[in-house]
Amino acid sequence: MPSRTANRPPVTPDLTSYDLLAPQLSGGKDSAVMMAVFMEDARTAGVAARVVSYHSSLGVLEWPPVVFDGVRYPGVSELAALQSTAFGVPPDRHVEVARTMPGPDGTRMPHSLLTEIAAYGRFPRMGSPYCRKAAKESVVSSAWTPMVSRLKRELGRPVRILKVMGLRSDEGADRKKRPAFRTVLANSARVVDEWLPVKDWSTDAVKEWHADAPVPYCWTYDSVPGAGDWAGTSRCSCSLCVFASRADVLLSVGRRPRLADLYAEVEQVRGDSFRSDWRITDLIRHANTCGAPDPGVVCPDDVPEFTALQEQVRETLKKDPRKKPEMARHSGRALCHGCTDHN
Repeated sequence: MPSRTANRPPVTPDLTSYDLLAPQLSGGKDSAVMMAVFMEDARTAGVAARVVSYHSSLGVLEWPPVVFDGVRYPGVSELAALQSTAFGVPPDRHVEVARTMPGPDGTRMPHSLLTEIAAYGRFPRMGSPYCRKAAKESVVSSAWTPMVSRLKRELGRPVRILKVMGLRSDEGADRKKRPAFRTVLANSARVVDEWLPVKDWSTDAVKEWHADAPVPYCWTYDSVPGAGDWAGTSRCSCSLCVFASRADVLLSVGRRPRLADLYAEVEQVRGDSFRSDWRITDLIRHANTCGAPDPGVVCPDDVPEFTALQEQVRETLKKDPRKKPEMARHSGRALCHGCTDHN
């Protein structure tokens, strides 16, 4: 395991000054490392009892559990719960939240991010990553509200919350620029600070840590589940992410073809493109005709939850979108040398 001191973040907040310590667990490789580092500090500060972990579930869009060669590998939501309990948080203090909407019978039902994309009319873009707020940040923030209301009455002051996340500089320029510690919200009800305790960990250090970690990493990181070669997708959580690399998306198309086809339906009906430079219909065609990474395993997506998502998305597509589409710029970024599928 890499040296704890060598990877210590430049800013370590006073954990005793917070009423709620709220690590956000995506179920990915970085969340597990973050949880190990954070819980070590929480126990040292004597405030482990103030920790409540949260996972904002993307439902069907997350990497699901799979069975490969007779072995079952957990999906993202299950991994998030395992990451919490592995480092000492009781199961009743791990909260899974998801965006919901009124169902046909008046009860609440999941409101998928893909449904939101279909309703909005545009896919998220780097300059407008609304998926992060709509499907994750605002959902967790809403989950805090009952606790905030109660504690504010008891304390007579704004409730202090520390949001702890596993974002790292290696993941992209935007995350490299993000401060390791900052205040993200301050009002009369709550003050929310954000801390990135593993911001400066390298990807190699994260992989080395996982070699003897007390919790498994997601199967999608490998070429096939259980291979241990880190030759699969470079990220997990949202299976088909508009911010993922081309290699990741092509591998995901092979691993979840039914989900890719549903994204293509949204793209075709709305007119917007999966990315500003590539349409997912072109990526699917490229994977079929020009070659793509061997998926290793294919998720059948034959569960009732997928059928419900499909129906929800198709019903949404019958309505007018909230925004006009922004078409792909067709900037000439071919999918491969000599490939014409992009045009």
